[in-house]
Amino acid sequence: MLRLDDLQLFIRSSALGSFTAAALEADLLPGQVAAAIKRLERELDVRLFARTTRSLRLTAEGELYLPTAHSVLETLRHGRESLHGDHSELRGVLQVSAPSDVGRNLVLPWLTEFRREHSGLSLRFFLSDELADLYRDPVDVGIRYGIDDAANYISLPLAPWNRRVLVAAPAYLARRGRPHTPQDLQQHDCLLYLQQSRVFDRWQLGEQTVQVSGPLFCDDADVVRRWALAGEGIAFKSWLDVRANVAAGELEVLMPDFPGDLRPLTLVCPHRKQLSPAVARLHQWLQGKFAQLQPDPG
Repeated sequence: MLRLDDLQLFIRSSALGSFTAAALEADLLPGQVAAAIKRLERELDVRLFARTTRSLRLTAEGELYLPTAHSVLETLRHGRESLHGDHSELRGVLQVSAPSDVGRNLVLPWLTEFRREHSGLSLRFFLSDELADLYRDPVDVGIRYGIDDAANYISLPLAPWNRRVLVAAPAYLARRGRPHTPQDLQQHDCLLYLQQSRVFDRWQLGEQTVQVSGPLFCDDADVVRRWALAGEGIAFKSWLDVRANVAAGELEVLMPDFPGDLRPLTLVCPHRKQLSPAVARLHQWLQGKFAQLQPDPG
């Protein structure tokens, strides 16, 4: 018979890439984790991990079984929590990933406040501009820009109205002048960052797409915002990332007649069965917070 603890150790070993790391996290000995994996492999009659003295990776069968293991544990957790009603105290661990800029400057204080209101909940927060793998990485939900209609996960809206805007500091505009058309950007220092593992240097403004360049690049989009604040160039960023700086007069929105592309913000999770009370309440909480930041259409 399958043991739930063995399933959990299988998931954590896969996410951490190490029996030793999974053992430390669970306050067990590495040999106990290895024994749990062997029990699970005997029950399933497959080999879940390919092991060497230096590495640990999932086999093809392990890759296939991992989403099932997640689903089993989440179904049980959801059932246990539902017994106590929607207004019960939230407990357990909530693991959230978010992009660096919006995660650090907006979501972080909101998550801290949310956790303070639900003291029985433990929070793990992961910041990266690389998309988290909802089936492999140690996260329950991810906050993401854009909507992928072909993706095999549940997407819940947070800020469907959000779009990119061109911004620059008054000091840069005084030194280099103000662009008036998308083509003018080719004569300016544009601040570049990664998007989905490639340099984001093709900017869509209205019906036009322009190839841009510049002397500064970073794999952290928050650094680009800071460069813009320092007057180093023009940034093409989410409104959510720069709204506070625009309101403070530290950045100016450029070429409003050429609106940037939509960048809706969503909360995603692997499966509807993983919409636990904690995830549902977090979605409602964040949706309310983001609604307050929607720009005035006038």
